[in-house]
Amino acid sequence: MPRAPKFILEAESQEEETLSAATRKMRMLRSLVCGNRHEKAARAQGFTLIAGVDEVGRGSLFGCVVAAAVILPENTRIRGLRDSKQLLREDRERLAKIVEQKAIAIAIEEIDAATIDRINIYQASKLAMTQAVLKLTPAPDHLLIDALRLNHPCAQTSIIYGDSLSISIAAASVVAKVYRDQKMREFHDQYPEYGLASHKGYSTPVHLAALEKYGPTPLHRKSFRPVAQTSLPWDTPPQVEIIDVPVDALPA
Repeated sequence: MPRAPKFILEAESQEEETLSAATRKMRMLRSLVCGNRHEKAARAQGFTLIAGVDEVGRGSLFGCVVAAAVILPENTRIRGLRDSKQLLREDRERLAKIVEQKAIAIAIEEIDAATIDRINIYQASKLAMTQAVLKLTPAPDHLLIDALRLNHPCAQTSIIYGDSLSISIAAASVVAKVYRDQKMREFHDQYPEYGLASHKGYSTPVHLAALEKYGPTPLHRKSFRPVAQTSLPWDTPPQVEIIDVPVDALPA
């Protein structure tokens, strides 16, 4: 079979190099198949109430981080369900309603910006996820979690890119995302100059420009560098660790 001309291969290589890390990651995630493999593996070990757990809003500069935990019946299939960041709003909202109809149990927990600043976003995310699990009725006997382990006695499986591979984690991702997005639209009415309805609090040029012009609101995360840089010195909580926004936190 004839090989492609060298200049074509070089052009493709240069194009690939110019792609942002976020774009390359999104392409990779879209190639993954979201299904029941991990749920079946847990059931093969004797577990019956398997909860998918995920969080959203970790990279936002504003407001709460939200976690959801979802227990689905065995062999549940929901066409089109996958990581919430890869779905359009109308698809997320439609799929969230299907999840609500099919689920054995759903629980949602949010951790506010003040707590995030106090304990850091990583710990706040884990706390939200743990509290969501504790709210589930019936209680799960196995957890499928997106790339984390929780301080919880329940058996757990941590799955890298779990929201793109496990239907239960994807369900939790969609439920949490729809819930948080609605809260951001409600906060938009309170703080319309920041554009929260469009970017949901993430670090977009519009949001950064508003921060520069108006300064942070009481609901901005002052431990996140873009917010801390616009705060007056006496507005920054004492002894708080200023952190950078996670590089893989994308507005959606």
